Formats: sequence, C-alpha cells, structure tokens
Amino acid sequence: MRLRAVTVQNFRAYLKATTMDLANFSTIVGRNDVGKSTLLEALDIFFDNSKPDPGDANINAGGLPTRITCKFDELPPKVVLDAQVTTTLESEYLLNEDGLLEIVKEYDLGASKPVAKVFAHARHPGLEGCSDLLKLTNAKLKARAKKLGIALDDVDQRVNASLRKAIWASFDNLDRRPQDIPLSSTDGKAVWTQLHKELPTFALFRADRQSRDDDSEITDPFDMAVKDAVKELETEVDLIKEKVQKRVGEVVGRTLDKLHEMDATLAAELRPVFKSEPRWASFKLSLLDQNDVPINKRGSGVRRLILLNFFRAEAERRQLESDAPGIIYAIEEPESSQHPNNQRMLLTALQRLSEADGTQIIITTHVPGIAALVQLDSIRLIEREEDGHPSVKSHEDDVIRRVAEQLGVLADDRVRLLLFVEGPKDVIFFEAALELYGFGSVVDEHRVAIVPSGGGTLRHWIRRRYLRGFGLPEVHIYDRDADKKYKDEVQRVNSREESDWAALTLKREIENYFHPDAVRDALGVDVMIDDDNDVPEEIARKVHEASDSETPWISVSEEKKSKKRSNAKKRLSEEVMARMTLAQLQERDPEGEIEGWVTRIVGSVDGRNNES
Repeated sequence: MRLRAVTVQNFRAYLKATTMDLANFSTIVGRNDVGKSTLLEALDIFFDNSKPDPGDANINAGGLPTRITCKFDELPPKVVLDAQVTTTLESEYLLNEDGLLEIVKEYDLGASKPVAKVFAHARHPGLEGCSDLLKLTNAKLKARAKKLGIALDDVDQRVNASLRKAIWASFDNLDRRPQDIPLSSTDGKAVWTQLHKELPTFALFRADRQSRDDDSEITDPFDMAVKDAVKELETEVDLIKEKVQKRVGEVVGRTLDKLHEMDATLAAELRPVFKSEPRWASFKLSLLDQNDVPINKRGSGVRRLILLNFFRAEAERRQLESDAPGIIYAIEEPESSQHPNNQRMLLTALQRLSEADGTQIIITTHVPGIAALVQLDSIRLIEREEDGHPSVKSHEDDVIRRVAEQLGVLADDRVRLLLFVEGPKDVIFFEAALELYGFGSVVDEHRVAIVPSGGGTLRHWIRRRYLRGFGLPEVHIYDRDADKKYKDEVQRVNSREESDWAALTLKREIENYFHPDAVRDALGVDVMIDDDNDVPEEIARKVHEASDSETPWISVSEEKKSKKRSNAKKRLSEEVMARMTLAQLQERDPEGEIEGWVTRIVGSVDGRNNES
C-alpha cells in the first residue's frame, strides 16, 4: 500500500480538518513552528509508534475528538480478513468513493489514557440487516442469514467472507453510502488486525535528538532494520512462537499433573495463558569506532553521515528485493549539521530510495537550498492563514511563488547566474558536463545555481519569473523532445531585452548525448543511440531482457515500463555520466552544442563576452 494523503483535525495547531496529499517523495516546506513536524508526529501516532497525550488536543477543540485519517492506494489485489481465506477490499465494501482505503483513528484526549477508535470510511451498505456484517462473528453471520431466510446450501459456512457475500447478494439495493465502519469493537477487531498487517511500516527520524550512548539518531535506523527483518520473517517467527508455546505448555502440563496429586481441585482451576506476545524486535545494536568510542561521542555531522549511508544501503537493498514490505521514511530536516555537498548527496540518496517499489520518503525543511534541490511537484507548502490556522498548498501555480517569497529558494550571494533545466537528472548532467570541459569550479564555488524547474511547472517559471527579484541572468536549456513542446517558451526567454537566453537541444533529449560505450561500461548492455531515438526506453528494454525475468518486454505492463524507463534515466545520470569522457561527449556532440552552452555560461559568470 502507498500512503496517498493524511488528514488531521483537532490536533495541536490543526483545529480544522486539514489534508496533505503525498507522493513517493514529498517535501514539507514552511517557516519554523508552522506545523510541519506536527503532521509527521500525527502519522507516527496513526501507525502506533507513539501515543497522543491530552496536550495534543487543539485548545479550541471544545472536547471534540482528535481525528487522524490516512488514505491508501496501490492496494493489494487480495487480503485475508478472517479464517485465512482471501477476499478483496472492494468486495467487502471497504473502499471510499475514490476507490481508496481510508482509515480513521479517533482519540478522546480528555481521557487519562487515550485509546484509538478505528474506522474505515467507506461507501458501505447502509440498509438495515446488511450494514454491520463486518462486525459479526461466524455464528452471528449464520444467525443473520437464517433470520433473513437466506439459503446457505452452496455456501462454505466456515468462511465469514462467503457468508457476508451471500447476505449482501440477497438484497436488490444495498443503499451504499459514505460512512464510518467501526473496526475497534470486539468483533470488528479481527478485520482491523488483518488490515493493519497490510499497512506500510512508518519510521520517523526527528530533528531534535538526544545525545546518549544509545542515541536514537544512530539506533533508530537500525531498529527500523530489525523491525523490517522481523516482519519479512513473520512466518518463521510464528513457527518459533508455536514451538516455544508448545514446549512451555508441556512443562506447565507436567507441573499441573504433579499438583493434581496434591490438590486436584486447585489443579483443575489453573490453565496456562501467555500474557503478551513475544517482542521479537527488541534486539539492541551499538556502533563503536576502532578505539571503542561510541558514535554518539563523535560530531553531529558524522552521526548524520551514518544516517545518510543507512539510507543509501537501504536503497540498494530494496532495489534487489522487489517483494520487500512497504515502508515510509519520514525525516525532519535531513540537512541538519551537514556540509552543502553532503546535503546534495543526502537528497540524491533519498530521492533514489523513494523510487524503489513500496518505499516513500517524506522530509521537512525550512532551508531554501533544500527546497531548490527537489522537484517542485513534491513540495507541500504549509503556511498560516489570516485566522491563524495552518493550511497545506500543493500542485497550484501559485505555490511556486509562495515558496520563493517565504524561503527565497536561493539565498547564496555568491550566485551569479541561474541555469534552468527540466529535472534533477539534468542537473547531474550539466554539472558533469561543466566538469568535463574544465569549468566545474563555477558550480563548486556556487557561481552557477542549477534550478530543476520540472516539466509540469516549467512554463510558470518562465512566464511568471519567480526569481526575477534576485536580478540574476537566466539561462534555460530544455529538451527538444519529439514535439518541440517548449519551443514557445524558449522564444519567450530569447525575446527578453536582457542577458537571459534559452535553447532547445538539437537532439531529442539530454539522454541522446550519452555515448553507447559509456552505457555498456556502466550498465553492461549494448544500445543504439542516435539523435532521435528514445534512449531510456531502449535501455529499459535491454536491461529487462538481460535480467532473469521470464516476462517478455511486450507483455510488461505500462506502469512497470514507466518505472523501468524512470530507473534508466536515473542510472544514465548517476552511473553512465560518471563514466563519460570528454572525447565520448564530443563524439556524440560533433556540432559542439554543449561546449557552446557551457562556454557561454561561464563567460557570463566571469564577465567575459557572452555572445554565442
């Protein structure tokens, strides 16, 4: 499952029901104390990693319950709700009007120990006699069917899902309507227990960390790895639990047999009951350096680098394990204590991790440089309205301007020129190209800032000129593509009576400038690259055909092909470009197009003649 959106109400600053939609990679941006961390902590409570307390209730809630709602998509095709028999969320009428699984947790924070009431908000049957079936036990379902006069001769009466299906099918009109289906009552708990197993694991890494020998900044990621491993080994763990219980039961049985010889009445009254489930994820791990010094005694930057490399290792592991359980990593201020170069490395690693199947990343930041490094469509801006309540804005044309105004996007006075490209992968390409032509210092010294404007919002960057207030020259370089969709935008920039200029690539896209020898060296596949073919598609197909997959490329779903093309683009920028030589780049660019761009850019930065 993938977390699609979270809604909070009557929780801290969020009095009104406030929704934030989420993607595979989401960046929560906003000023200090605007409510960024509150949303992550609400999710931490929802996923049962922490508990709310009375102080979490909004001061104006007036005794109303606190509600945390999560919506999920990419749902499993089959689920087990009871008796180890598969069914579907759709056939159980557990999906909302949009076909999403929507789970609501409600808390009375006036209680001394708040306990969650769990609901599925769904378009569920509302007709009397068939609206409460998910709460009924097997015996009660049979009784309901008998009361309604439903014949069960052809129904497996041992299976609750079959009984529910038979009862629902007996009605001509179920009067389905949006409603909250209780899942925390005694009978409904069985359904929720099974649904809970399908939810992704949520891991929150906070910015305000303690400094102890078991510093959570170090232990949290590895504790998460332990939980993840235990979850993957759930079948084996259950077998161990059964063996332990059987062995202990034998010991208890022998004890009661002996007790029976002395006091038969007392022995008959006793029975063995395990008071709690075993805590398999309680392994503790410490990291010591070669001098046996705990890592928490090192600098905060070192500790954060360990966190960085944990994520990098996770990215590689999850790419190899397509059947790994879903997981959501939520990281507060990942840039904290890091050198700018490490900040970029961290963001690249997190973005790469978010592209792995079943993995989502949520970060918070109020740092302009971090906001400038991510795709704009990943940004969720939180700001307070005139009435003081926080609101979330995203996917709106105006959100780019608001981010630019509130955070500045670029706050480095060393910057002399803004280079706009389509996305983060193009950023890597141009950084490497500048380096190959001997101009890498303009990026290292922050004289050129490369801004990924994003295909969907590119026109707004050009037409509304959100960064015009910085008074810096702008260069825009975009893919020609098959349809020259950015031709008008390039002409718009070139028509300015300023030092700004723009260009479309002569080839189809940036990927067409890669050399096939570098592709073969990095990826181990031979591809044909000309000026107009779809290089990511070619590489995705070749890599797939070289894998162990038995599915022919023509039979791969469009969704999976899209992911494979995206992965090919990523590997081109990260792996292939790192192996490209200047001679190979020049061979693929005999017109000297790229050399002309970088020379003109550097000329503008250094104050030399910038005419092409």
